Amino acid sequence: MDDVARPADPWSALRASTNARIGLGRSGDAMPLKAVLEFQAAHATARDAVHTPLDLDAVEAALQPLSTLRVKSSAPDRPTYLRRPDLGRRLDDEPSPDLEAAGKGADVVFVVADGLSATAVQMHAAPLVHACAERLKGFKIAPVVLASQARVALGDDVGERLGAALVAVLIGERPGLSVAESLGVYLTYEPRRGRRDSERNCISNIHGKGGLSYALAADKLVWLVREATRLKLTGVKLKDDVDALAPAPGGALPGA
Repeated sequence: MDDVARPADPWSALRASTNARIGLGRSGDAMPLKAVLEFQAAHATARDAVHTPLDLDAVEAALQPLSTLRVKSSAPDRPTYLRRPDLGRRLDDEPSPDLEAAGKGADVVFVVADGLSATAVQMHAAPLVHACAERLKGFKIAPVVLASQARVALGDDVGERLGAALVAVLIGERPGLSVAESLGVYLTYEPRRGRRDSERNCISNIHGKGGLSYALAADKLVWLVREATRLKLTGVKLKDDVDALAPAPGGALPGA
């Protein structure tokens, strides 16, 4: 018998610094069973994030005391939403009395959209909206719009109908195999149908597995709102110059 001790796993220190699947090892010609099972579990979690319906009642309750209203995209169900991205970018043809009654002329409207990860929206949207609202005192904020079967550009339609100066769309990002609950925010000045993606600013990776905290994401978004209001634009001409913002102490997010 070879009594020489096995060397320590040289990948262990690197694995501790990333969620990426590195140095998984081998069992014969295949991956070890533990790695295979973890991969299958991650894949199932990602599929659940895409297909699980957003619990609008729970999000609405978490947003209180902020007022809310609900809209739907033109995609009638999840399978259609996944096959027809264009339908998720525009509002349902049926008139929305709540939207019409909300009033016009707000400085900012928040649109909470399920996107491709309802899990992310369920976990992170309400705390982030509250963090932003606290920092935007003095701005006129429209009722928070909860949108189902929605993609980013749906916010242009909502913002145009409300006559808002800015729309911030909080949306579940496409799940990965390391993070399935990541939230993104897209900010657009003078939202109207037909806006291009280059006319938006994006803050991504808001989650509890090494992503942005609510406080840091809110600081970034509010900085962009103030600069967009001052310069009257968003997108590639509005540079995110807030790297100097210090991360908030503590504040681990759900999922960490």
